[in-house]
Amino acid sequence: MNQDKSEEFYSRLKEKLAETSKWPSNYLYKFIVPTDPEKIKQIQDIFDNTGAVIESKQSKNAKYTSLSITVNLKNPDAVIRKYKEVGEVKGVISL
Repeated sequence: MNQDKSEEFYSRLKEKLAETSKWPSNYLYKFIVPTDPEKIKQIQDIFDNTGAVIESKQSKNAKYTSLSITVNLKNPDAVIRKYKEVGEVKGVISL
């Protein structure tokens, strides 16, 4: 879960993003969330007013929902900021 990710992880991610993409760039986030309308809404709210395209799909038993979020961001720091915001939502798994 995001809460467990260290600054070292984010530092490596930032380096990789800077090396592999031209910014601003579209970035695809993937999250697995317990199927709870409140948790899903919290994540949607984090990306509200960003022009993000959000696709959701429930698991076969409807226990979990996967969210794929594509959004155009200015730089690697913006990508990491969103990961950290989503990390505040309990029970979310980042892929």
